[in-house]
Amino acid sequence: MRMRAGSEVETGSSSVDESFRSDTVPAVRRDLVGWLKRGRRYVGPGGALVGIIVVFAALHPFFIHGQNITNILTSNSDLMLVAAGMTFAMIGGGFDLSVGSVMEATGVLLAGLLAIGVPQLLAIVIAILCAGLFGALVNGFLIGYARLNFLVVTLGTMTAVEGLVYVVTNGNTLSLSKYHMVASIGSAKALGIGVPIWFMIGAVVVAGVCLRFTRVGRAIYAVGGNREAARIAGIRVGLITMLTYGAAGLFAGMAGIVDAGRLAAASPTVGATINLIAGAAVLLGGTSFSGGEGGIFGTILGVLLIGALENGLGVVGVSDFWSNVVTGIVLVVAVGLDQFQKSRTRRRFVRESTEAGPADVAVGKGAAPVGAYQPVEAIVEPPFGSGSAHE
Repeated sequence: MRMRAGSEVETGSSSVDESFRSDTVPAVRRDLVGWLKRGRRYVGPGGALVGIIVVFAALHPFFIHGQNITNILTSNSDLMLVAAGMTFAMIGGGFDLSVGSVMEATGVLLAGLLAIGVPQLLAIVIAILCAGLFGALVNGFLIGYARLNFLVVTLGTMTAVEGLVYVVTNGNTLSLSKYHMVASIGSAKALGIGVPIWFMIGAVVVAGVCLRFTRVGRAIYAVGGNREAARIAGIRVGLITMLTYGAAGLFAGMAGIVDAGRLAAASPTVGATINLIAGAAVLLGGTSFSGGEGGIFGTILGVLLIGALENGLGVVGVSDFWSNVVTGIVLVVAVGLDQFQKSRTRRRFVRESTEAGPADVAVGKGAAPVGAYQPVEAIVEPPFGSGSAHE
């Protein structure tokens, strides 16, 4: 009896182990395949970045010198901040043309607050928060609740804010050199690393965690992937849209503070073309212009690619006037790659759906594209309560 009982126990244990393995191994394999599919979009920008580094390092050894690498990171810290915020807007299915004007307005607002005697730290915080509130309450509200086109809205706010900045400053640059805390943002170091780089690191970490690991982040993917399906699932689409443009404004405000510190001045022209450059960087990083897929890691690669390319051209002696030409070409290439990737994904999906049969086609229509994060939790538990299907 003992032998038999032992045999039964052993058999039961074996069946449990086999069941555990049969459930766990396919799940691990699926996770690995999903990770590889998501990482596939980073092969292009990552390979291009490595190629740029190799070419310019061969042409001029100073390109990979520690000092030059620090210069690249510092000079592109504002672009990284703006691009991080733009990633929110583009994953949510939009685009923010007003981020450059918000940058300029943040610096001018900071100068005004300091001029009336507001303490420097408090003035910095107020200026950044005002930028975020502007993005949420103006751009986000008009797009999310009034249902206006995002390009029309952000083009209009860009023009209005830029005009207001010129009216306030009369087109002049406002000096901030006597405010030591502000000036130290551009010159001070912490742990041997410049403060603008710390701003940049903090921004990408916060953006990455928010997009990848929070319910709000998953809701942003859901809204960008299919706005109507997200609304029917109970997600407050208008509120999520306000949050995405609020994030774009907030990060643009941080970029404005960083630039004000680096220049020790508030310039009305500092963000003239940064909106398009940031958009190109986000697109190069694999975020789709139609929304619903992408991530902050790709944005980092896109910004570094553009920054390394412009810096490398300067190191080898190419005129600065060519930087605009390069930026325009990069933007066109980025949009072309985005369209090409979407076309490939669409063809592959149609092929797989056709091979799977009619039963699977209906299920596949709701599937997220390759590389998108599945917003299951966001749909099961909508952020900020249940939304109305008629919101």
